[in-house]
Amino acid sequence: MSTNETEKKQTRRAENEKAATSSEAQAAQNNRDTRKKQKKLQKEEKRNAKFPRIRVFPIWLRIIVISILCVAALVIGLMVGYGVIGDGSPTEVLKKETWQHIIDIIYKAE
Repeated sequence: MSTNETEKKQTRRAENEKAATSSEAQAAQNNRDTRKKQKKLQKEEKRNAKFPRIRVFPIWLRIIVISILCVAALVIGLMVGYGVIGDGSPTEVLKKETWQHIIDIIYKAE
């Protein structure tokens, strides 16, 4: 076999490899494009098939319930802290005189 024929075979192999890789890349790109199109179609179908959402528990009611739960947690925490951890009666924490006494202790330096 001559050197010329060997070079021709090598160039043919290289061209075939390039063609194969470019066709593989093209096929991969086509697969990505078709997947994107399918996902878009599925999303559109879901949007069209959905019924309008009706909230059973409206947002304004959620805000009110959460606020009430926060206040209840605060009161319970105060009662536990003052009555159980401290030496007072748990119901005393709800009296105005108790808080006035605490404020007097904090702000009046006598």
